[in-house]
Amino acid sequence: MATIPTGKPPLLGMTLRQLEQACQELELPKFTARQLSDWLYSKNIRNIDEMSNLSKAARARLDSAFTFGVEEPLSAQVSADGTKKYLFGAGTQRFVEAAYIPERSRATLCLSTQVGCKMGCLFCMTGKQGFQANLGPGAIINQVRSLPEREQLTNIVYMGMGEPFDNTDAVMQSLEVLTADWGFAWSPRRITVSTIGIIPAMERFLRESECHLAVSLHSPFDEERQRLMPIQHVYPVEEVIRSIREHGLGRQRRVSFEYILFEGVNDSSRHVKELARLLNGLRCRINLMRFHLVPGTPLKGTPEEQVLAFSQALNDKGIRTTIRASRGQDIDAACGLLSTRELVKRTLSDH
Repeated sequence: MATIPTGKPPLLGMTLRQLEQACQELELPKFTARQLSDWLYSKNIRNIDEMSNLSKAARARLDSAFTFGVEEPLSAQVSADGTKKYLFGAGTQRFVEAAYIPERSRATLCLSTQVGCKMGCLFCMTGKQGFQANLGPGAIINQVRSLPEREQLTNIVYMGMGEPFDNTDAVMQSLEVLTADWGFAWSPRRITVSTIGIIPAMERFLRESECHLAVSLHSPFDEERQRLMPIQHVYPVEEVIRSIREHGLGRQRRVSFEYILFEGVNDSSRHVKELARLLNGLRCRINLMRFHLVPGTPLKGTPEEQVLAFSQALNDKGIRTTIRASRGQDIDAACGLLSTRELVKRTLSDH
């Protein structure tokens, strides 16, 4: 599977065990690994030379083998509602996005895990780019580490470009860095990973992490969901939900289902009835989302009155349902739009 090519690997994104291995290979004391993790994940520095409690010789050895790994965003779009969409470089002519979403009592970062995506969902702009590369753990963590508003963050969601469980090793390593005491020491309850339902990787995540899970649902009917999301052919949603039921979730852990409403496609009373059957007895929540129009798709968003009625009907069935507020509508709000525009612009300028 393609990965972004690099020269020297970044220290950012490495686990404590990997840092210890690196120190051993460079013949540095084992305790240096803890010093490195502190500089990487607790201090606000940008290069190896700023690690002032390391000897000059140690810094020189590290610099010969690694980069620090923090890369600033290339640009930012700012919405009138305070949402900020950051564009990051991800190799030659490759770009990913991260969205900072401030609210009254919380501030969320929506980050990316891949450049493009191979899943081909009908409603997704990122999928129209095709798959280009996986992000390494450092490039995932960099979206947090280099964020100007990092100190204000309360929540992180893996809901940006790419399918997290198509890049499982890097995603799981980034989660370890975010939640470990030697890393960012975040509570896993403040992190949610979204998937379209790749069952083997999802089960690994449920075993090895305590972070919340979100599943892209979008229709409870097989043929309909398959038209929207080709992955349904490989991992039917019934099997995805059965897997979640069999794993079991503790009282402190949440599973939610993301459901974009498309006019005349998945917003009828029969959909409410089938969702109630499918999710019966599962402690979960449905997040309804308004569709952000993307070029080249025949889909249209459900009118607001019907969105409200659909939400009420699900709640009446005993399924906790919320409507996610649309943010950043005056900028490239739909995931993948900003990076696609930049990709097209750079390609045209090259020619």
